[in-house]
Amino acid sequence: MYLALLVIFLQCSELYAQGKVFTFNKVEIRVQPSVKVKNGAPMSIICHADISKTNDFQLKHNFTIFKNGKLVFMTISHKEDARYEIPVARSSDTGDYECTVTADGKKGFSNSIYVWVAGMTKPILTADKKEVSEGEVVKLRCELPEEVPPLEFFFRKIKTNSAPKEKRVPEQNQNFSEVEFPVEEGDNILQFDCFGKRQVRSGWESSQHSNSTLVTVKEPFIKPTLITRPSGNITEGDQIEFECSTEVAQMRGIEIILQKNRTILNSVRNEKSLKYSTVAIQEDSGEYLCKVEQGAVSKATKLNVFVSELFPKPTLSASMTKLDESKDLRLSCNINDFQGANFSIVRKSSTGDILLKNSRVLVIKVNVNDTGSYTCKAEVKGIVKESKRVRINVYAPVSKPTLSVVSGSPEVILGKPLQLICHSVMGTPPITFTFYKGNEIKKNVTNNTYAVFLDEDIGLNDNGAYKCDARNNHSSGVKTSNILNVTVIVPIKGASLGSVPYGEVEVGSDTAFLCSVKEGSWPIDFKFFKKTDHEVLLHEVREYSDRTIWHKKTMKRKDTGTYYCMASNRASVDVRSRPITISVILATWQKGIIAAFVLTAIAGVGALALWWFLRKKKKAKGPSMEMSGSALAPNLTNEKLTRQPSDGNYYSGSGYIEDNENHMKSTDESKGPDLESAEVDYTEVEVSSLDPHRAPEQKGTDTVYSEIRKTNNAENIWAS
Repeated sequence: MYLALLVIFLQCSELYAQGKVFTFNKVEIRVQPSVKVKNGAPMSIICHADISKTNDFQLKHNFTIFKNGKLVFMTISHKEDARYEIPVARSSDTGDYECTVTADGKKGFSNSIYVWVAGMTKPILTADKKEVSEGEVVKLRCELPEEVPPLEFFFRKIKTNSAPKEKRVPEQNQNFSEVEFPVEEGDNILQFDCFGKRQVRSGWESSQHSNSTLVTVKEPFIKPTLITRPSGNITEGDQIEFECSTEVAQMRGIEIILQKNRTILNSVRNEKSLKYSTVAIQEDSGEYLCKVEQGAVSKATKLNVFVSELFPKPTLSASMTKLDESKDLRLSCNINDFQGANFSIVRKSSTGDILLKNSRVLVIKVNVNDTGSYTCKAEVKGIVKESKRVRINVYAPVSKPTLSVVSGSPEVILGKPLQLICHSVMGTPPITFTFYKGNEIKKNVTNNTYAVFLDEDIGLNDNGAYKCDARNNHSSGVKTSNILNVTVIVPIKGASLGSVPYGEVEVGSDTAFLCSVKEGSWPIDFKFFKKTDHEVLLHEVREYSDRTIWHKKTMKRKDTGTYYCMASNRASVDVRSRPITISVILATWQKGIIAAFVLTAIAGVGALALWWFLRKKKKAKGPSMEMSGSALAPNLTNEKLTRQPSDGNYYSGSGYIEDNENHMKSTDESKGPDLESAEVDYTEVEVSSLDPHRAPEQKGTDTVYSEIRKTNNAENIWAS
C-alpha cells in the first residue's frame, strides 16, 4: 500500500512541475518622474519584468540594477516590479542605468536608459586669513561635498573697478581644491568666490557661485614720492637733486632705489628717503623711477625730467680724410652760433684719449702712424661736449708686387687647378689686387697685403703669361708684377712595351726592350721590371723623349719570364704597360750537338741489339736443311720428315730452299721486295729419329726453328 502511495505522489509531483511553465516576454527599466531630474529632487528607478505563465503560480524574481556598469541595487520579490528609490538626487546620480531579472534559472535583460540629474550643489569657500599685508598670500579652499570627481574648480579674485582674476584647477580624485592668491600693490579689500564644473553627455555643467569671502589688506608702506630741485627750467650746468621718500609701518627690510632707464643711480636700506645730485647735462633728460621694496612688496613712482641745452655739440672737420703720407692735414673745431667755449683736439686710441692740442685748429704733416679716429671737445661752465669721430687714413704707396705659385714650382699638371699668390711687401691696406691671364682680367681681390687666385681652366696650349697689379688709395697709382710663365705638365698616357726578338730568344743572344708612351711631358722616367713572386727592377733611365730602348746582353735560361715597363714624369702618375712574355731557348749549335749525341746513342743501341739477335739465332740453328720434293709420296695422307743419316735433319714443303745460315729461302725470286719484307714467324717442327736396327716405332722429339716468311696469299703453311 505504501508503495502505491509513493508512486501516486511522484506522478502528482511530475504533473505539478509540468504545469509550472513561464517565459520572459520583456524586461524594461524606467525613471520617475522623468529621465531629467532636478538636483535635490526625489527619483525612482523601476525595473519591470513582463512574464507569461501556463497557470497562476508564484515565481521568485531576483532584480539587479546597474549604473554605468556598477551594481547599485538588488532585491528578491514575488512581484514583477522592483523600485530603487533615491530620495535626494544629486549630479553624481547621473549615468546609464539598466537592470536584469533572474527567475528559476532564466534571465532577462533590459535596455539602457540615460538619467540626467541637472544642476550641482552650491560650493563652500573658506579663506585661511581675513586680514593680510601686501606681499603675502591668501590660501582658499573650495569644496563640493555632495559631488563626485572628476571635477573642475574655478577661483576668482575680485577687485573694485577691475576685472576679476580667475584660476582653474582640475581635480580627478577629490571633490575639493585649494589655491593661493598673492596680495599685490593696490589691493585694499579683496573679495573671493568659487564655482565648480563637471562634464555631462551634453557638455559641461556649472554649479552656483559659492559664498563670497572678504579679505582686508594692510599696506606695509605707502607709495613713494619723487621730486627734483629745481623742479623745472633745468639747464645744462645746473646742479640737480633728486629725492625719493615713503612712509613705512616697519623700517626693517625697507630698500629705496633710484633708476634711469635700466641704470641704478643710487640706493639706500632701512631709511625712509634717498637723495641723489649731479651737474645736469642734456643726456640727463628722460624718465626716472623711484622704487621702494620690502620683502615681496614693491611700489614705484615715475618722474620725467627735461634738461635744456646750454650749447650744441662741436663739429670737427678735416681738410682730407684720405691722404698720402708726408701730406699736411688740417683739423678744425667749431660750434654754430656760440662763442666762448674752450676747445681741444684729441686722437682716440685703445688705451684712452691722446691730447694733440688745446685749440680750435690743428695742422700736422702726417705719416702712416697718424691713421685713426679724431674728435674735438668743447667746455663751457664745466660742461664738456664731444664731437662725432672723424676717421683719417694715411696711405704709403704699394711696392711692386710679386706673383708666384703657391706650391712653389712654376708648373701645373694638366687638368689640375693652379693657385697663384700676389704679394706686396709695402703699402697701406686695403690693397686691391688684379690678376691677369695674358691680357684678360681674371679676378679683383681687396685685402691687406696679399691675394690668392685659383685658375681652374688649364688647357694643353696654355703658355702661362700671368701677372698681377696692386694699388691702394695712394696717389702713386698701380704697380705691376713681372710676368710669370707657368709650364703645363701633361701626365703620361698609354705606356707600351715591345722586344726584339719577340717571344723566343736564343741563349746567349742579346734582346732589345722598347718602352714608349703615347703622350706626356719630358723628361720621362722609364723603369723595366721582371715579374716574379715580387717585382724586380731591372733597369731605369730618364729620357727627354717619349721612348727608350734597353739592351739586355747575353740572355740566359733564367731570364725566361714576364716583363713590363713603367713610365712617369713630374705629374707623379706611374703608368704601367701590358706585360710581355720572353722564352729563352737553346741555340742552333747546341741543338746540333744534342741531336748528334742522341743519334750516336741510338746507333749504338741498334748495333748492340742486332749483334745480340744474330748470336741468339746462330745458337738456335742446326745443320742446314734442304728441301726434297722426291721424298713426298703422292699417295700418302700425311707428309713426313725423314732424317738423313748424314745430318739427321728432315724437312718437307715446297717453294723454299735452305741457305747456309739455316734459313728457309723461297725459290720464287719473282716475289720481289714484298716477299723480302714480309714478317718472320717461327714454328716448332717435330722430327722423328730412325733407328737402323729397330723399326720406326721408336720416336723422339727435337725442336728445330725455321724462319718462315709470310706471303700475301698465305701459301706454304707448315705442318707438324
